[in-house]
Amino acid sequence: MLTIALEGPSYAGKSTAIRHLRRTALGTRAFVSDCYVKHIAHRDDIPPARTDSAAAQLAAFERFMAIEATRVAEAATSGRQLVILDRSVDTLLAHAYALDALFNYGVHHRLRERLAALPHLRPDHTLYLDVPADALHLRRKTAGHTAAESEYFLHEPDFLHHTRDYFVHAPRRPVTRELAVLAAGAGPDDVAKAVEALVTYWAR
Repeated sequence: MLTIALEGPSYAGKSTAIRHLRRTALGTRAFVSDCYVKHIAHRDDIPPARTDSAAAQLAAFERFMAIEATRVAEAATSGRQLVILDRSVDTLLAHAYALDALFNYGVHHRLRERLAALPHLRPDHTLYLDVPADALHLRRKTAGHTAAESEYFLHEPDFLHHTRDYFVHAPRRPVTRELAVLAAGAGPDDVAKAVEALVTYWAR
C-alpha cells in the first residue's frame, strides 16, 4: 500500500487539491481521507488550535489519534493500494513542535513516544505546500473568513514559522519516509494540477 499525504498551512490549497484528485483517475483507485477536523461532526468539539496547557495539547493529540485509528481501519478495509491523506500525523507533531517553541509545553517528544504505540498511517511520500504568509492571508480574506474571526492563531507569524520549520528545517525528521516541498503561491487550481502531476509520478 502506497500512502501519500498533503501537508501545509491552513489555506495552502490542500483541500482544493484533494477535491481535484477525487475527480481524476487517481481518485477512482485511491482511498482518500479528508483532514482530521472534517471527521468531527460539531465544530465546538474540535480541539482549539491554541491550547492553554500541555495537558490540553496532549488531550487534543489523543482526540485526533482516535480519528487516525479510524483512518487506518478504513484504509485497510478499502482494498485500495493507494492512500491519499489530507494531513497526516506529521500535522499533529508539527503543531506540538510549534507550541513547544511558543509556550514551552514540552510535549513534542512525548507525542512521538506515544505515537510509537498507536496505529497510524506513515506516509511514503509527503508533499508540503509552501505558501507565503501574505498569500495565505489574502486567500482567507477572499474566502470571507476574516470578518467573522479576525484573530486566527493558525496564521500568526510565529506559529507559521515554527510549523514550517518542522517540515523544512527541524533537526528531527518528520514521520514521513520522504518529503517534497512544493512552492504553492500560485492559485489553488494551478497548485492542484501540480499536486496531481507529483502524485501521478509517485503512484505509477
